[in-house]
Amino acid sequence: MIRGRVTGQVWATKRIETVPHGALLSVELENGGELIALDVLGCGIGESVLITTGSVAAGYFTAMKAPVDALIIGSIDE
Repeated sequence: MIRGRVTGQVWATKRIETVPHGALLSVELENGGELIALDVLGCGIGESVLITTGSVAAGYFTAMKAPVDALIIGSIDE
C-alpha cells in the first residue's frame, strides 16, 4: 500500500465505458511523487489516503475488467 495526500481533482468528461464510476484524484505521495488514483470512497482535498496499485486495484472491480492502476482503498484518520 502507498500513503499519500489528495491535492486535487482531475476532470475527464470523456472516458471509455469500462472505467468505473468514481472521482479521479491527484495524490501527492510521501516520497514527493504524484499519481492519479480512482476514488470510490468520496475522499476530499487534503485528506490522507491509502492507495493500492496494479492488479490488486483492478481486481476490486469484479463486474468488469476495469483499466484501473491506482485505487484509493482507505482514508487515514489523523
